[in-house]
Amino acid sequence: MSEFLLPTFAAIAFPDIDPVIFSIGPLSVHWYGLGYVAGILFAWWYAKKLISKPRLWANNTPPMKPADLDDFVLWAALGVVLGGRIGYILFYDFARYIAHPLDIFKVWEGGMSFHGGFLGTALAMILFARSHRINVYSMFDTIAAGAPVGLGLVRVANFINSELWGRPTDVPWGMIFPTGGPFVRHPSQLYEAALEGIVLFTVLAILIFFGRKLKSPRFISGAFVTLYGLSRIFVEFFREPDSQLGYLYGDWLTMGMVLSIPMVLLGLGFVMSARNPEVATGR
Repeated sequence: MSEFLLPTFAAIAFPDIDPVIFSIGPLSVHWYGLGYVAGILFAWWYAKKLISKPRLWANNTPPMKPADLDDFVLWAALGVVLGGRIGYILFYDFARYIAHPLDIFKVWEGGMSFHGGFLGTALAMILFARSHRINVYSMFDTIAAGAPVGLGLVRVANFINSELWGRPTDVPWGMIFPTGGPFVRHPSQLYEAALEGIVLFTVLAILIFFGRKLKSPRFISGAFVTLYGLSRIFVEFFREPDSQLGYLYGDWLTMGMVLSIPMVLLGLGFVMSARNPEVATGR
């Protein structure tokens, strides 16, 4: 990897942004935590906007009331945080937490998994929808529509934290990360922020407002899961694998890829099986 030990001027300077926004006594507010909070609040606000537009839904009837989304915010936060933490422990660093179980509670040290957060949020949506007599697939669609914004914000926070950086490279936009050794690396966090955040949100918005795909339950959530999985698999070719895992096969297969493949298959199944009930009844 010596060919990537380029002079500092050959790489874009890493921005000097403090991961801590501000501190009040022992309390510190981090960009990473703010990304999660802002992402959840945006998804809540955006979902309420979608619910307020009956023309977007089958039979011009939204599947839930705005008050239902108010109640779901806490469920969503618990699903994201608990699922993300448990997923990281199980998928990425199980041996460490078995040896040091108290480290499970040290969330300030990092260690969250998107795939775990996805499963935790999905479970929260299923339980909430059933308890409130809401169509589960429409619940999935409603939340999936705004989720990419939170994904993008958290990836930007990963970049600010100088974590989850990319593999060594000689591309002109490579960076030397403070925690990434002397190598010029791909800013893979920004690749993910663009694909999983900006691009994914834009595609879903086009499908919703121009394609009227909220009228076909599970289409939007299927598109979200499929496109996220494909984006993650693509970026994994540029992202450095977690040091405790490395490559699962050869010098290319990573845990992120393995966990994303079922998402793509599930998402495609949702998309291909989605039906607009208005069309089925000949309306």
